[in-house]
Amino acid sequence: MPLSTTQRRRPSAGDERTGLAGRDFLLLLAATLGTFSNYAPLLSVAPLWSARGGSGNAGVGAATGVTMATTVGVQLCMRWLLRRMSLRRTLVVGALLLGLPTFAYPLSAGLGWVLAVSAVRGVGFGMVAVAGSALVAELIPAHSRGRAVGWYGVAVGLPQVLCLPLGVWLAEHIGFTPVFLAAGALSVLAAPLAAAIRTRPRPEGPSGNRAAKSDEVPLRPFGRPFTVLITAACALGGVTSFLPLALSEPSAAPVALFLLSGAVVVGRWVAGVFSDRAGTGRLLVPSVLACVVGMGGFGLATAPFGYGAVLSAAAAVVYGLGFGALQNDTLVIMFRRAGPHGHGAASTAWNMAYDAGTGIGAVAVGLTSHALGVDGSFTAAAVLILLAAPLALRDARTEHRSGDPSADERQAETPTHMPQ
Repeated sequence: MPLSTTQRRRPSAGDERTGLAGRDFLLLLAATLGTFSNYAPLLSVAPLWSARGGSGNAGVGAATGVTMATTVGVQLCMRWLLRRMSLRRTLVVGALLLGLPTFAYPLSAGLGWVLAVSAVRGVGFGMVAVAGSALVAELIPAHSRGRAVGWYGVAVGLPQVLCLPLGVWLAEHIGFTPVFLAAGALSVLAAPLAAAIRTRPRPEGPSGNRAAKSDEVPLRPFGRPFTVLITAACALGGVTSFLPLALSEPSAAPVALFLLSGAVVVGRWVAGVFSDRAGTGRLLVPSVLACVVGMGGFGLATAPFGYGAVLSAAAAVVYGLGFGALQNDTLVIMFRRAGPHGHGAASTAWNMAYDAGTGIGAVAVGLTSHALGVDGSFTAAAVLILLAAPLALRDARTEHRSGDPSADERQAETPTHMPQ
């Protein structure tokens, strides 16, 4: 396929300073590794800690649900916050709010205490998630943004590959306290890395003001990718919270979580490379269908007729590849539609979809499992994602009609143009 004009042009000196191998982007990746090494393992370890304290399924799901609820709550305030704090400072404060409360988990496994600590961590994670992904768009030129989002996805995903299953194993074999202490330290140590990032001055807005207000970016163009992402993220919240409790083989859940996290990383990276070459949106429908098949597989794996280890491993790979590609395409689409002055708004919308979906999914599986069983709840999640497939198809067609990968640069010349 011939390269677009944007892909063929020689990077400028500014691109080299802030490109994929630039100092600031590498610092962002390192800080992301630290903060998500806190977030990822506790997706499963905090619910297990709550279960150790005597909580039932509803309480176990609430440990993740409360974290995601406060995450989304602070994200609702991000437009106001980003007018008063830089992205870099937001990332620093978020890393500390995510890490420091983690040290308090060992004090009690009671549900109230776990939920209180998780709520504070959710505030920090909301700030980290929005600032980190928005900094990708701030630091990287548009023609490399698909790959940049892919590499950022690797930094987000590697802790989930390694730390999510490792955290479960360490908690069960060594103890919960070492896991909490290590996770807290990794996020706190990410704060000075984030503080060292140098950002470029923001471009002037249409009115000549450098600090373009994120409220000026309409949210309607984000609607379809937001809906598709939130439905797929609901499934993730249910799987990470309940798969360790639903599989009868003790070693099956860590293996499946490892494969799922690894597949998400691969899916995000491959989709990033593909979108820079072929344009965004082309993987939306295949990725949604892969999520449907994967969640159906998890439903079969947790059903009471055996083969749970094999089926959960296969389902993890299929769902992970689909969800990883879906994350990349939806984020790049939102960045392009937001224009050069709306990176914070696009990042906020994307992260709200991801985090709200994760929390809603955990709570919903906990509640519906009483009537449907965990296997029935996973199957219901597959049906929910399938219902979003027509939206993915419409968005894919919209992106195909909107043109080539250089559309982002054309949009920079007319930042008020927003595809409908």
